[in-house]
This record gives sequence, C-alpha cells and structure tokens, in this order.
Amino acid sequence: MRAIPPPCRALMTESKPTARARMAPAGLMFLAITSVGWGFNWPVTKFLLGELPPLTLRGLTGVIGASLLAALALMRGHSLKVESRLLPRLLLAALLNVTGWMVLMGLALLWLSASEAALIAYTMPVWASLLAWPVLGERPTLLRTIALVMAFAGLAAIMGGNGISASAAKLPGIIMALAGAIGFALGTVLSKKFPVHLSPIPAAAWQIGFGCFPVAIAGLAIETTDLDKVTSLGWWLLTYSTVIQFCIAYVSWFAALARLPAAVAAIGTMAVPVIGVVASAIALHEPLGPSQIVALLFTLAGVVLATLR
Repeated sequence: MRAIPPPCRALMTESKPTARARMAPAGLMFLAITSVGWGFNWPVTKFLLGELPPLTLRGLTGVIGASLLAALALMRGHSLKVESRLLPRLLLAALLNVTGWMVLMGLALLWLSASEAALIAYTMPVWASLLAWPVLGERPTLLRTIALVMAFAGLAAIMGGNGISASAAKLPGIIMALAGAIGFALGTVLSKKFPVHLSPIPAAAWQIGFGCFPVAIAGLAIETTDLDKVTSLGWWLLTYSTVIQFCIAYVSWFAALARLPAAVAAIGTMAVPVIGVVASAIALHEPLGPSQIVALLFTLAGVVLATLR
C-alpha cells in the first residue's frame, strides 16, 4: 500500500547505484519482505472495509504506524527534529504521497476489487516518468512512451473485462485509483526537485503522521465507527495493516534500498500487484480469469519499461 516508498520513489531518488547499493542477498531478502507485506495488504484492506469505514480505517492505522516508526527511529538514535524551512516540503509530500493516497485508494476499494485497485496503483512509475518531463526536464524516452501505452492497455483490460455496464459501475473507483497513483507520482517528482533532507525512517514517520492525522480526524468526525462489529479476524488484520504494512515492510524497503541499485529495487516491487492479485483471488475469491491476467501482464510490462533508462 505505499505511502512513501513504492517503485517510483526509488527510481526518482537514486540515479546511480553506490558502493553500498550493489546486489546483496540481504537486500533481496528485505525486498521480498517488503513485496509480501505490501502485496497482502491489498486484500487485507478490502476485507477491513467491510467492518470499518474507509477514512477511519486508513487514518488511524497510519497514525499508529507513524508513532511506531517514530519510536523505532528514536531507538536507533535518529533525530526527529525538522528544520522550519523543510516543513513546507514535508507537508506537501505528506499531502500527495500519504493523504491523497490513503483517501483515494481507500475509497477506490469501495468500487473496485483489491486486485483491480492494486494493478491501477502500480502504474505509478509510468506517471512519474511523464511528470518528470515538465517538472525536472527529463524528456520521456521511446521506452517510456511505450510504457504509457502498455499501462493504458492494462487499464482497458480492467475496464472491459466484465462488459460496459460493469465498467461504468467501476468508473468512480478507477478514477480515484488513477488520481491516487498520479498524485503519488507527482509527490515523488516534486520530492526530487525539493528534497527533504532527513533520515529515511524519520522522514517516513513524519510524512505518514502528517498525512494520516487529518484523515483520521475526518473519519472520526463524519463516519460512524462501531468497533463491536469488528470480528476477531478483523482485529488481527488491523494489527497486520498497522505493524506489518506500515512498519516492517517500510523498514525492509529502506534496508533494501541501502543494499540494492534503485532500478533493481523498483522492478522488484512489481511483485506487489502480483501478490495482491493472487492473494485476493485466494482469500476474497476475486476473479482471476483471462481479463485479469491480461491486465496484470500489460500493467507489469508497462512498469518494467518505465523503470528502464
């Protein structure tokens, strides 16, 4: 589920592998942990939306996750101090990479299956490569142009898989998921143009905290939450979403970035939508037929091309 570090962030924040970023077995292990943690969170969130309203669910788990990350940063000796000049950049990144992402993806899951939302979400590197042209002056290559076409082919497969009437019913979710992915991509590109100079874990804690706090407040103010309706399984999944998705998977992502080239890490996270689609088919009995497989292949092919130099 991504807040800060999905594949486009890695691609936009590192251009060259350093000595520490050589291929290392530990880096691949951390990357696998990240992909599994984020991949399984798609069906987890879809299930939890049946027991909790979207804003409350996304906001509160994010605030708790940010608090745990802040505690982890302090335990590791990192400073949580932020210079006043960096606050506007931090708030902008939080708005685009967290608030918009959490709200739009949470709402998109009300109209879309977890597998459909995951596939649309991971078109982010394509949008990042396009937005890098006007913002950073990085002209799109032929490969990235083809990537855009492939991504749209995947979206077409999602929209047309069950007929025009079904596609019209899913349109609000598709628009919200696309808006969330494009907003995250814009936040990533702007973060490269206006970087926030913080250690990774404190940066994640502040962005997730700033981004999720207003979502949690809005959810508590306008939504009706009945905790008595949360099942035992729901509580376990809430723990997963908070601890595994926000903390362990994020920390593993930072550890992977420290040990692997950015492009390798970016391509490696494409296992996330694959895991999300397969896990949703198994756990939620979502369809996994020809249209879903075609959408998966075209979307992943587009992301692969977008990450190539």
